[in-house]
Amino acid sequence: MKDFVKKIYGKIAKGKKKDCCGPTCCSVKNASVSEKIGYTKEELGSIPDEANMGLGCGNPVAIASLKEGETVVDLGSGGGIDVFLAAKRIGETGRAIGIDMTEEMLEKARKNAQKSGFKNVEFRLGDIENIPVEDNSADCIISNCVINLAENKQKVFNEAYRILKPGGRIMVSDMVLIANLPKKILESQEMYSGCISGALKKDDYINKIGKAGFENITIIREDAVRISDYIGSDKVISELAGDLPEKEIQAIDNSVVSIKISAKKL
Repeated sequence: MKDFVKKIYGKIAKGKKKDCCGPTCCSVKNASVSEKIGYTKEELGSIPDEANMGLGCGNPVAIASLKEGETVVDLGSGGGIDVFLAAKRIGETGRAIGIDMTEEMLEKARKNAQKSGFKNVEFRLGDIENIPVEDNSADCIISNCVINLAENKQKVFNEAYRILKPGGRIMVSDMVLIANLPKKILESQEMYSGCISGALKKDDYINKIGKAGFENITIIREDAVRISDYIGSDKVISELAGDLPEKEIQAIDNSVVSIKISAKKL
């Protein structure tokens, strides 16, 4: 599954595939949808256009309360949108590090950084289940609709706890389930890469954060979304329509939510 996800997002980085996480379906031009999930016009206008790939489900930087001089790590940084926004808030004395397992995404992000003259950012190749960052070195971790793509989400949260300094915090936007999904969706690779079939139940997601050692876990915001709006799910939904009544199809379509969660390492 990890290899499949890398392949899909490599194609997305090259503009060869449109099905992915995010209601914009990877359309860089659809800034209005990015505004709906939490980005302001001013923020979007302050970063390279190609950094906004429409892959997220929120704006974790907006809730991170970043300060001058802090070190921020973005898990699954993609084209770099949240890294660049964080870099502006932490200033020249701060450090923003993007982690991504897809080389094509890293190449795109690094080009965006060079083109726009960002000096306080760095993009590293790595798996978020084994984050290439030193122990106790980050003030804040952000992630935007990526942890649901990891096969071992507990390892991700354990790693996040490891690299944070005491007193550090994690701010995550992600997709979680509020109802069970049918087998046809759970077995779909495309819907896994689209952040749906790999998503956890909301309580399970929160419990894993606590199990890693985090405290003060808070759901800052929760937004209802539709599966059919977030990914290229026409094929799977149409197949289900042949087996289930319309009422059940609608319930499935509304079985996922976007949440913004904060937690601290005390």
